[in-house]
Amino acid sequence: MAVTIDLHLHTTASDGRCQPEELVRLAHGLGIRAISVTDHDTREGTSAARAAARALSMDFLPGIEITAVHECKDIHVLAYGLPDDAPALERLLAEQRQRRCDRAREIADRLARLDAPIDVDALLAASAQRTGKAIARPQIAEALVAAGHASSIADAFDRYLDERAPAYVPHHGASPAEVIALVSRYGGVASIAHPGQLKKDDLVEELAAEGLQCIEAYHSSHDESMQQHYVSLAERLRLAVTGGSDFHGPETRRAEFFGRVGLPLSSYERLKTLLDDARVMKAAD
Repeated sequence: MAVTIDLHLHTTASDGRCQPEELVRLAHGLGIRAISVTDHDTREGTSAARAAARALSMDFLPGIEITAVHECKDIHVLAYGLPDDAPALERLLAEQRQRRCDRAREIADRLARLDAPIDVDALLAASAQRTGKAIARPQIAEALVAAGHASSIADAFDRYLDERAPAYVPHHGASPAEVIALVSRYGGVASIAHPGQLKKDDLVEELAAEGLQCIEAYHSSHDESMQQHYVSLAERLRLAVTGGSDFHGPETRRAEFFGRVGLPLSSYERLKTLLDDARVMKAAD
C-alpha cells in the first residue's frame, strides 16, 4: 500500500526536476494525501505547491531544508511550519544561496582542472532567472552528463561531486544549533534530515539538548534496521520523528521510493501537535 504522508520533497525551486504543481499532482496520483515541499535553502516553490495541494484537498505543511555546517560537513535541517514573514530567516537563506553560487564556481574551477569543464555561467544564469532559486550539486551533475563527462547523475556524483570526490567543495554557513534556534524563534519545528547518512548520533544528542525536536527516521536511504535505530534513538532522546522519500523527480537517485517511503500517521499527528505548541509559545512571547 502506498504511503499517504511525505514530508521531504524537492521541486525546481532548488534541485528537483518537477515544477511545484507537477510534484503535487504526482504525489496525489500515488495516494499521498499530506505533503511538505522542502527545497534546499529556498521557499520559492511553497506558494504554488500549497495552492495545488489545497485544490486537491491535500494536507500541506510548509517546509524547507536548510543547510547547516558542522566541522566542515553539511548538516541538513528540515524546518516545518515556518510563517511566510520571517525576515531573519530570509536573510540567512539569501546568504546561503549566495554561498551556493560561490561554491558552484569553485566546483567548476576544480572540474576544469580535472579536464571536466562545465558552463557554470549558464547554470548560474538559469538560477538567477527566478528570485529565491537555489543551485545545488544535482544541477552540476546534470551539466557534467550533458557535457559528456559522466554517464549519469550517479556517475557524476561518484567520480566528481560526493564528499570524497576530487571536485567536492564543503559548504560554509550557520551551525545546526543556530539554525534550530532560528526555526524555534519563528514558531517552527526542526528535524535533522537523513541522520543515517551523517552517522553522527553524538551530534544528534548534543542538538537534542539544545532544542532539537525531531529527527528524520523514515527516509529512502534508511533500510529497515537503520529506520528502527533512529526510531529508538528518538524515543530515548524524547524526540518526535519525521519522514519522507526525498524525491527529486523522475529518473533521479532513489526515485523509486516516492510513494513508498513516508511518515506513519501517528508520527504526523505528533508533529502537528508540536507545531501547535510552538505557535502558542511564539504567540505568548
